[in-house]
Amino acid sequence: MILSLFRRDRRADTISALYGMIVAQARLPCFYRDYAVPDTVNGRFDLIVLHLTLALGRLMPDPALKALGQGVFDRFCEDMDSNLREMGISDVKVPKEMRRMGEAYYGRAQAYDAALAAGDGGAGLVEAISRNVYGGSPPETAVVRRLAAYMQEAVGGLRAQPSAGLAAGTIGFPDPAAIPPGQDES
Repeated sequence: MILSLFRRDRRADTISALYGMIVAQARLPCFYRDYAVPDTVNGRFDLIVLHLTLALGRLMPDPALKALGQGVFDRFCEDMDSNLREMGISDVKVPKEMRRMGEAYYGRAQAYDAALAAGDGGAGLVEAISRNVYGGSPPETAVVRRLAAYMQEAVGGLRAQPSAGLAAGTIGFPDPAAIPPGQDES
């Protein structure tokens, strides 16, 4: 019984590993340099949400991974709460900001999921990315199409990842630098 106090919670380690990989991918300099995502608190939040949506899109439908997916989402919420407090948001305002962030997450996730499922050649995804990541003012259409192509490649790659690897705490995303720049429709 006393030994159980010294054992690490492997599920918590797996959740932390998966969430860490999601955040690390979202923070790749390539997104801010080559994809022109604003390197701001909001821009970083949007990329974390984008990658979390992609990851949960793989984890949640799989009955064997659903609890793990919920754990990753809960870890995201804990991280956002912690970040708000580090930024100096008062204890009184944190719940209101968390509600706002939750609404932002769910709105974006719903838009991305619907656009990825639409099969419209990516037009809906380009519109959702333009609105959410770039605040309705993307630098150029080619950049938005490139991010849409990245997301579509990520979905395919995540679908191909074995459940056992995900359950062990490994998730892979494509290299965003390897996605060829698109052509602007000017």
